[in-house]
Amino acid sequence: MYTFLGGIALLIIGYFTYGKFIEKMFGVKDERPTPAYVNSDGVDYIPMSTPKNSLIQLLNIAGTGPVFGPIMGALYGPAAFIWIVVGCIFAGAVHDYLTGMISIRNRGAHLPELASKFLGKVMKHVVNGFSVLLLLLVGTVFVTTPADLLSLLTDGKVAAWIFVIFIFVYYVIATVLPVDKVIGRLYPYFGALLLISALGVGIGLVVTGASVPELTFENFHPEGAAIFPLLFFTISCGALSGFHATQTPIISRTTKKEKEGRKIFYGMMITEGIIAMIWAAAAMSMFDGYNGLNEILAAGGPGAIVRESSTVLLGAIGGTIGVLGVVILPITSGDTAFRSARMIIADYLNIAQRKLSNRFWIAGPLFVISAILTQVDFNILWRYFNWANQSTAVIALFVGAMYLFIARKNYWVALIPGTFMLVMVITYILSQPIGFNLPMNYSWAGGFIGATAIVILFFSAAKKQRAKNIPLEVDVSDYAA
Repeated sequence: MYTFLGGIALLIIGYFTYGKFIEKMFGVKDERPTPAYVNSDGVDYIPMSTPKNSLIQLLNIAGTGPVFGPIMGALYGPAAFIWIVVGCIFAGAVHDYLTGMISIRNRGAHLPELASKFLGKVMKHVVNGFSVLLLLLVGTVFVTTPADLLSLLTDGKVAAWIFVIFIFVYYVIATVLPVDKVIGRLYPYFGALLLISALGVGIGLVVTGASVPELTFENFHPEGAAIFPLLFFTISCGALSGFHATQTPIISRTTKKEKEGRKIFYGMMITEGIIAMIWAAAAMSMFDGYNGLNEILAAGGPGAIVRESSTVLLGAIGGTIGVLGVVILPITSGDTAFRSARMIIADYLNIAQRKLSNRFWIAGPLFVISAILTQVDFNILWRYFNWANQSTAVIALFVGAMYLFIARKNYWVALIPGTFMLVMVITYILSQPIGFNLPMNYSWAGGFIGATAIVILFFSAAKKQRAKNIPLEVDVSDYAA
């Protein structure tokens, strides 16, 4: 288990070293009042404690990503561990921290507004469409996956569609009510259950001496699927996920002090990476090799792996708790996905959210569209979600790089992972059946050429933006506590 345990140790070390470096480089202004106070509205802008914000952030960003993604990514072998550790420390956690902190500096702005400010007004419309599409896909995926898991828990005695109805009802309530009424009260308990279930599986692996594979760069995928670029879309949450950029503004509007940012944004991404390591290790070690894992995935999907792993390692009762911990992940990301979509549309159309009726007429159509999307094949939704997700991550990293470039700070911390994923995003959509289905050699050429062109445009735009001396943050000097 050296690779598995060493990877978890590196994630923790990364928080205290690279996380501290990113925080220092960004430059915390702890005396600066945050949007929770400056823009207080009793609905979305409400000061909450660091522990509560941290647990909400973890549940917001996690979804089924750090469970289902690593389980499917385990088919590639220990290369999955490398991407989780390296991606989480140098890409995902940086992505989350920068989007969260830049949002705090700009009255809790969502990604479309930040893209408009730092990348140009045209990008506001592009990113707005991307973000709402991504959130709709996330919300829909995170309705069907927990419903299927709950149906499995009842051995099929209760149909999945019944759970779908109950989950939708909860989503409506959580989307329109003030953030501290449902999410703020329930999430600490949900977070505890999530952490207990993940730790239970992780400790179970160690106690039983599971034969987790050691580090190798060999591709073990039974069907020969290429690590590049597919692994980076199979494992997104747990390493790097653009969905997080849509979630951090929820907490940037409830954070009391800027110094809390590293714990809330960088730290919770590291925690998600540890959860991803645990489930990848469980999938690699418990099903008689990669062919056995592939067969179970084909027959019952990742949910079957979750149930089997939890039951074997934790027993019947513990296994049920373990599955419920995983069920909570998508539900507590689905509700905030719809909440984020409501907030983004409200900001885009400049509609105040104090009135309950305003929240309802924005959220209502979202739920109708999502209900229709639940009839689409899950695998198709998942593939489009993954591409939209990583495309959004690229945009968020480029927003962070632009902010740091204008501020004359180390923008490479965002630009390098952003450029790497840009190559993967272009190559993926060119090569896959859901895109242009081109041969891989043409797709790779297109990926590198397209990424090079966009990076050149970035530097050209960055120099112009710096010359304009645009304000990096909203002026709050007139705020009186």
